[in-house]
Amino acid sequence: MLILDDDLGHLSYDIAGDGSPVVLVHAGVADHRMWDAVVPALAERHTVIRYDLRGFGESAPPTGPFLETDDLRRLLDHLGHERVRLVGASWGGRVALDFTLTYPDRVHSLAMLAAPWPRYHWSADMIAYDEAETAALEAGDLDAAVRINLDMWLRGPARSWDDVADGLADKLRGPLRTSLVNQAIVGQHSQGPATGDLAAISVPTLVGVGKLDVTDFQNIARRYAAEIPDATLVEVATAAHLIAVDAPAELSAVLDPFLAR
Repeated sequence: MLILDDDLGHLSYDIAGDGSPVVLVHAGVADHRMWDAVVPALAERHTVIRYDLRGFGESAPPTGPFLETDDLRRLLDHLGHERVRLVGASWGGRVALDFTLTYPDRVHSLAMLAAPWPRYHWSADMIAYDEAETAALEAGDLDAAVRINLDMWLRGPARSWDDVADGLADKLRGPLRTSLVNQAIVGQHSQGPATGDLAAISVPTLVGVGKLDVTDFQNIARRYAAEIPDATLVEVATAAHLIAVDAPAELSAVLDPFLAR
């Protein structure tokens, strides 16, 4: 991993391939490694940049107020990229969207995979998940909190663990544990999502969601696709919330023509 370390914070990042720059922004229950199975195909045509958000992976947790969009801008400035293709998963999808709203001239295209909607009216199942995670963390039972998140975001509500590929849970367990350890301090200092008019987005936009994902996120994806002009909705039949982990070949097949635009 390479390091961007200045007065504003420490970010770790990785670069592969050569060509037009594509930035991959990971989910809030993972780190840059969630893209491991997608990078080789993308790197055949693009310079693929992955980084760890603050408090995830190898990036240090924040020590004061910060904006995820500012961190992404710092990274692009550091690397000398004026305009990029953005691909974000879950919370990373919201970061990518916020960056597009804040710095529209720096985005060539936007792909959002199961991104959340700020202040969404969550279902009873999502509220129960959040309460269970909170109770586990308050009890100091980090292992239980990890299991709760793996059940929700990797397995999903529509299948059993027998239907999940071997090794995926082990791959996510470490990054997820780190995210949970730093969750409180990241939440304390993050300045939250940007505000902006979705109707003002003028770049090619792809909205993706797994058909095995939580119903809330399927509904949110359809809402984004309806409100962002000319957005394309893609539903991946074999994936739950983490499409890049669950169905990397299917995702690569979707991203390849989209990123070539």
